[in-house]
Amino acid sequence: MARRVRWARAVPALLLSLSVQACAQRAEPPQQARERMVKQQIEERGVKDPRVLEAMRRVPRHLFVPPPLVPHAYDDTPLPTASGQTISQPYIVAFMTEQLRPEKSHVALEVGTGSGYQAAVLSLLVSKVYTIELLPELARTAAERLQKLGYRNVEVKQGDGYAGWPDHAPYDLIIVTAAPLEVPPALVQQLKPGGRLIIPVGPAGFQELQLATKDESGRLQVRSVLPVAFVPLIKPGK
Repeated sequence: MARRVRWARAVPALLLSLSVQACAQRAEPPQQARERMVKQQIEERGVKDPRVLEAMRRVPRHLFVPPPLVPHAYDDTPLPTASGQTISQPYIVAFMTEQLRPEKSHVALEVGTGSGYQAAVLSLLVSKVYTIELLPELARTAAERLQKLGYRNVEVKQGDGYAGWPDHAPYDLIIVTAAPLEVPPALVQQLKPGGRLIIPVGPAGFQELQLATKDESGRLQVRSVLPVAFVPLIKPGK
């Protein structure tokens, strides 16, 4: 996910700390590191969908983080990326993905592209991913990275996540990686009947990860699945 504000001042100190730690660590092959990540951080915490686990094994997370942090790409933590943003903890990526119950025929919308990691994972599980990012530089670099790595079924747009991406609606799945105070109405409108939406909702410090299913009349059936701590979903100009 793309995170804002709270990491901005902490990033230099964290980079220095992790760089010092990295010097003392023995290099681990990326594939081996991903296997460890999936087993210890994800599967043992209850994520069981074999397709989700395989996607987490396949996506090279170390190519979505800044070079100084590559030795920590598979650690059980979010990491700072560009523009004061972060890449989410691997477990949260896997958990949110599993909750969507992705199928190969599905079309998905992601709000908050960030580094492109979540979109890459989801792209292995559905037919098409449309992902929208507010910050122009992040949108550009994520699009370039995803293309370079061969994720051809992902399309990136720079724009307002609150507005969604109506051109390609309705969506079978919508995933949001920053927290509004309430579910944006545009996203509800763009969700297909029977579709699933996962989104953190609430003010900073008191948020719930909510899973919503849209019924045939257009109403959402919502349940909270996990307490979380995401940064706010930022509106343009804020």
